[in-house]
Amino acid sequence: MKIEKVLAALERFAPLPLQEDYDNAGLQIGLTEAEVSGALLCLDVTEAVIDEALQKNCNLIVSHHPLLFRALKQISDKTQVQRVIIKAIRENIAIISMHTNLDNVRDGVNAKIAEKLRLDDCQLLGKQRMVDGIDGASGIVGNLPQPVEAPEFIDLLKEAFAVPFVQANALLERKVSRVAVCGGAGAFLLDDALMAGADAFVTGEMRYHEFFGHDQQLQIAVIGHYESEQFTPEIFKRVLEDACPQLRCLISSTNTNPIVYR
Repeated sequence: MKIEKVLAALERFAPLPLQEDYDNAGLQIGLTEAEVSGALLCLDVTEAVIDEALQKNCNLIVSHHPLLFRALKQISDKTQVQRVIIKAIRENIAIISMHTNLDNVRDGVNAKIAEKLRLDDCQLLGKQRMVDGIDGASGIVGNLPQPVEAPEFIDLLKEAFAVPFVQANALLERKVSRVAVCGGAGAFLLDDALMAGADAFVTGEMRYHEFFGHDQQLQIAVIGHYESEQFTPEIFKRVLEDACPQLRCLISSTNTNPIVYR
């Protein structure tokens, strides 16, 4: 199977026009006519991930976060990104990234978060868009199987996403039933979550001042950027196994989270 077929399958699922203007999803490195020996699925591309791909005889890496995100003025050994580029090219490893197009597509990153929380009656949250009959938005809102007290909701997040801590504002004094989610940095959806009647808003990261002004309006729960998107490779695996059943797909075992809890 050629890389171009894998790329086409991913872009059919999450069309590139769904990505944000600042993004750079799609083919990052590699020749589309090359034959694929195996695909390693991950969140970030690091030197350790390249090594894992080599060990597992995978000449294609499919990541969520783009390796090539900001413009480069040189390719040397000065930064991690530059070193990864050199190593990937030297080892003939192709890289494809599906970023905010995968965040925005209906069955993408946010749907996976909602699945882990077992949310029902899910709807798109935020400005909606459609490309080739495929719709999407920046978030999702849905209902818990049954309302829970705020401390129990925080414990639910800790268990579902294997996090030791959750950053939260003052605990809600009513039960949490309706939950809005946005993987990664999602503070821009706070107002949308409120308008959608959400009791809680789950995202990956928020700045200090963005927590203010929402006590008893909304339970803010920040679980970590990596943690909110850690199940993204499961999406890649499902999409590629459906579209390319003969392709060998492996979820990376390399933890690329740069944040350590002590």
